Amino acid sequence: MAQNEGKAVAQNKKARHDYFIEETFEAGIVLTGTEIKSIRAGKMNLKESFARVRAGEVFLHNAHISEYEQGNRYNHDPVRARKLLLHRKQINMLIGKIQQQGYALVPLKVYIKNGFAKVLLGVAKGKKNYDKRDTLRKKDAKREVERALKERLKG
Repeated sequence: MAQNEGKAVAQNKKARHDYFIEETFEAGIVLTGTEIKSIRAGKMNLKESFARVRAGEVFLHNAHISEYEQGNRYNHDPVRARKLLLHRKQINMLIGKIQQQGYALVPLKVYIKNGFAKVLLGVAKGKKNYDKRDTLRKKDAKREVERALKERLKG
């Protein structure tokens, strides 16, 4: 579980809507110079991104990091697969969990911590449509209760 995260650069808001997040892991990302500069400038998008284990290593796919404006010919490919840095025990644990039916590795957010870019990965199980509606119903009910309490405290 990740504690004391730094400044969030990009969040995957749709992930918590589409999946039940069961466990989270913090991983480092292997980046080029222009990529880290773009991330520090906040030019990253996690929409439609996912992580996959391949040959005993974890890779982040479809994460869009915009090209660095001053990067000239040394700029990077915006959607290339990026290697994630995890301990061997963590990777083995992820492989065991992902092999179960219906589980996926979903990046939840990217943030800067101690000068390094980190990604918060979630082991997630897909929600069905009725689960999504139930979650929205609960969120609306909670919002209504908070609104009623606020009004009561005012008056």
